[in-house]
Amino acid sequence: MLLQLQIIHGSTVSRIGLGTILLLLFLLLCLSFYCIGDDIYRPNDLFGISCGSSTNFSTLDTRNWTADIKFLSPTHQAVAAPPLTPSTQQGPYNSARLSQSQFTYSFPVTPGPKFLRLFFFSTSYPNFDRSKACFTVQAGPYTLLQDFNASLNADADDDPGNTNVLFREFCVHVGDGERLKITFIPSATDSYAFINGIEIVSMPSYLYYTNPKVHTAELPRFVGGETYEVDNNSALETMYRLRCGDAIIPASGDTGMLRIWDVDTKYVISQSVESIDFGHKTNLSFTEKTPNYTAPDLLYRSLRNMGPNASINISFNLTWRLPVDPGFTYMLRLHFCQLNPLVNQSGDMIFLIFIQDHLVENMVDIFSWTDKQRGVPVVRDYAVNISAKGNQKKAYISLKMRPHPQSKIMDAQLNAIELFKINDPTGNLAGPDPDHLPQTPNDQMSTKKNNSTMRTLVSVAGAVSSVVLFSFIIAFLLIKRRKNVAVNKGSSKKYRTSRGSSSLSIPTDLCRHFSIAEMRAATNNFDEVFVVGVGGFGNVYKGQIDNGSTTVAIKRLKPGSRQGIREFRNEIQTLSPLRHPNIVSLIGYCYEGNEMILVYDFMDHGSLRDHLYDTDNPSLSWKHRLQICIDVARGLHYLHRGAKQVIIHRDVKSTNILLDEKWVAKVSDFGLSRIGEPTGISMSIVSVNTEVKGSIGYLDPEYYKRFLLTEKSDVYSLGVMLLEVLSGRQPLLHSEEKQRMSLVKWAKHCYENGSLTEIVDEELKGKLAPQCLRKFVEVALSCLLEDGTQRPSMNDLVELLEFALQLQDDVVNCAVESPVNFEDVQ
Repeated sequence: MLLQLQIIHGSTVSRIGLGTILLLLFLLLCLSFYCIGDDIYRPNDLFGISCGSSTNFSTLDTRNWTADIKFLSPTHQAVAAPPLTPSTQQGPYNSARLSQSQFTYSFPVTPGPKFLRLFFFSTSYPNFDRSKACFTVQAGPYTLLQDFNASLNADADDDPGNTNVLFREFCVHVGDGERLKITFIPSATDSYAFINGIEIVSMPSYLYYTNPKVHTAELPRFVGGETYEVDNNSALETMYRLRCGDAIIPASGDTGMLRIWDVDTKYVISQSVESIDFGHKTNLSFTEKTPNYTAPDLLYRSLRNMGPNASINISFNLTWRLPVDPGFTYMLRLHFCQLNPLVNQSGDMIFLIFIQDHLVENMVDIFSWTDKQRGVPVVRDYAVNISAKGNQKKAYISLKMRPHPQSKIMDAQLNAIELFKINDPTGNLAGPDPDHLPQTPNDQMSTKKNNSTMRTLVSVAGAVSSVVLFSFIIAFLLIKRRKNVAVNKGSSKKYRTSRGSSSLSIPTDLCRHFSIAEMRAATNNFDEVFVVGVGGFGNVYKGQIDNGSTTVAIKRLKPGSRQGIREFRNEIQTLSPLRHPNIVSLIGYCYEGNEMILVYDFMDHGSLRDHLYDTDNPSLSWKHRLQICIDVARGLHYLHRGAKQVIIHRDVKSTNILLDEKWVAKVSDFGLSRIGEPTGISMSIVSVNTEVKGSIGYLDPEYYKRFLLTEKSDVYSLGVMLLEVLSGRQPLLHSEEKQRMSLVKWAKHCYENGSLTEIVDEELKGKLAPQCLRKFVEVALSCLLEDGTQRPSMNDLVELLEFALQLQDDVVNCAVESPVNFEDVQ
């Protein structure tokens, strides 16, 4: 392969002796025998298009490139041109298709998922200046690139071996009878669009898309949340495909789909980690869940582990940090294969996996995962949502591994990482361009000459301004200090803070303050063994305070996070004065250094969501579910009318309803709550000028469409939760047929068609009194009316749900004397 790369980068055949050529041919022959990718998976569609070229050719990476003219739309005005500066890279870079107007390629492909790869050589072409290339790329309903500035992206790329060469890979699904159309649209009148190469390769149906027949337990899970499915309506962008080893696996070494497996070196931020290659000592055994086309054989024979640090410090993490675009959901795939000869039984090597500092796997035992067989590849998929914060252009996904304290071999290992961006609800996959063009030395010299005179003038003006500004600052600080002294002298002693001047203004008689030392003692220094839950805020630990006499739930914000400071303060100020049997009690908080921690009563039975679906917990009875709904309505009624001011929760959902040791439901998580007008008025209205907060599937349409927040927004969310309790499914299921995708729409459809039993949880079929079912659904749908003023109040809901429970009890009691057909719902 080294000899291949020399030829690719410009060495001529005349400089290579005959013996070397024969050796090269022999190596290529061996490589074709060794890399059995085409024998593993043969794509139905394989297009390699050299855009702007009039001839066909092949490259040493086994790719065949053909002319593009027959795939262009007949009305196109795009021209073909060679680059003014030839590329030293092999591939479709010796010509380009360019235009200042829109042009489209159309490909006849078979139905199913495809790799769509775009190749760009960012340089100047005749009559097309490099800096003017700015355009959008669409494939069917998806926007792959938006106002894509090729030169800006190429200059920001830090790969010295591929100067000015850009590569993007996407996964799209093509339906029956459809053609794959790719459209290039210039962003402005003085800009142009261009493309050097297009590659389309079929992939197996369920390589990255979710198999609808797969068991729920095997679906990807959101970090800290519900299951996630990548359905055929999704498009993906490959962000990273990384082999945990020291050598790239080229397209010719893939399993027939021409994927390139880069090395992970630049993304590993741990010190003293090692890469190990086990060679061909053990044969690999692929399975139905992990077929032989999943990844190359070679990939599973090398891995990265923790090196000498693992045995010295069990808290040491093997860590990867991957830059991503904020505002998208990502699918993270991890590849494992146990080949370590020291691992002979379950428990020999166990480790933990953290994504975004959330514990996602607490007992990774690859040997057990593969039925105690060595050399069996296995993959695990996770969904990660990266929210956008203001004008932030770059975020990071972190992956950490650490040995489990009970592991005999103190180590963790990984073979490969794949990360895919998933399109947003509008079909967009495009991220932002880099901020600035790096200056070349010539640019910097020119800038210095042009700005030398101006710099002198600025220096003089700056000196004068600095004196004036410094005087204002001194005066401001003196005034501020006097005000602070006056405030501190007049403040009550029962108010305290624990971090600098960032006062939380929390009365200590309502909310207890804990030191970080107390929190560490309560959780054994935040030992992952005590993690009982994860969420957007951070980990939740089961802890012991007051010398072990009190069990508490300790919610710890990710250290150093800026996202939760407002929600942290909001939760304390909102929740600390509240006292109600259906509101979770806040015991105290810790606000010290970079730590923000909340301490609550411990809820033995977790969240309501934990007992409805995607769980191994026993199913709740219908009467039990009804009582929980009543508890929740009572708690929300207290927020709306029982406190001094109206409190709008804004995030009512099953994961925020906790169940104590007696199964009493308590409303929790007040980080998004808002304070309305004092109680006593008919309805409190809060105009929201900032971004809408809440959870998708539960959001009041009146709130997110009109930015009008009232307590009836909580009523709407409760209505969704009532249907969730009845059906035992999530509010949104993208894997369902269109009619059933939205639980709300499906419930309305079933009600209108007189088929209510269709939405009842299978665990409850035949156990609901018909009168109770009808009344319960009517109550839920009344909560979901478009006009918030027509929805019932929370007090009304308490009475209506109690009435539904009475209907269930009456029929059940009558059934003792005379049989009742619970399926007879008209």
